Amino acid sequence: MLRERNRLATQTEAVHTIERETEDALTLAELAEAEGDQSVLAEAEAALRRISEEAKRREIESLLAGEADGNDCYLEVNAGAGGTEAQDWAEMLLRMYTRWAEQHGYKVTMLEESEGEQAGIKSATIQVSGMNAYGWLKTEAGVHRLVRISPFDANARRQTSFASVWVYPVVDDSIEVEINPADLKVDTFRASGAGGQHVNKTESAIRITHVPSGIIVACQNDRSQHRNRATAMEMLKSRLYEMELQKREEAAAASESAKRDIGWGHQIRSYVLAPYQLVKDLRTNFESGNPDAVLNGDLDAFMAASLASRVGATRSEASAQAE
Repeated sequence: MLRERNRLATQTEAVHTIERETEDALTLAELAEAEGDQSVLAEAEAALRRISEEAKRREIESLLAGEADGNDCYLEVNAGAGGTEAQDWAEMLLRMYTRWAEQHGYKVTMLEESEGEQAGIKSATIQVSGMNAYGWLKTEAGVHRLVRISPFDANARRQTSFASVWVYPVVDDSIEVEINPADLKVDTFRASGAGGQHVNKTESAIRITHVPSGIIVACQNDRSQHRNRATAMEMLKSRLYEMELQKREEAAAASESAKRDIGWGHQIRSYVLAPYQLVKDLRTNFESGNPDAVLNGDLDAFMAASLASRVGATRSEASAQAE
């Protein structure tokens, strides 16, 4: 109840702020026109443009009305086929989403990371905590394609790499997910990466396989095997809950159709660094000519376009069914 109250209070205050700033900017513009002060008029126009952009963002944010859109989320990145190239691309994606989250004031917790043999990562899972984290990041689920001059190729040839991103909501206490212990296969293994002798010399890491669905989750961020197991179980519940959401929500079901092979023909977005610079979302056709900014976390425009197209498609389907 407190979280819902804070969410509504934040949205209401945002609208009031836009109203106040709009009135102030219009008043300033009227005074500037009356006095013929072009510099002040330009300042007022710049303020109105900024307010307009903020209003558009808030309008898109108001569309986050899904059952779990307000929840925290887990984000999982997996490298596709291609060895070191794909593993380096997976690490670039992980960095991109971490930077986006930090820019928006979200907390990022590393839960599991499997490093590549030479560079990059094979897979990683993070938890992103903050208001509407799942609502925004769910638009990023699918296969991402990178085209660039390979830094690992002595002949400097152009390479294409793939990596997949899965996003699922954190299940809170208000949502019950029943799991039959007989359906679980639990494995323990030694954690990898930094963490000291204790972490690397004891089998504290946990991997849980849900046999009926084939879902696999892993956690190795804690020294305690029991705490890692508890976290992994929460991740498994969230994955199962997300599967149920996909069955009931047409928009999520459409997103699921993109989650196939991590390769050609299934990507949702292409990042081209050579021979030209372009990032294009293949679902909405939204483009950016500044891939450096995008890879540094400038994803809001892509997320807004994807969210708006999802809501528009859902409304069109609802209208067609009503007719």
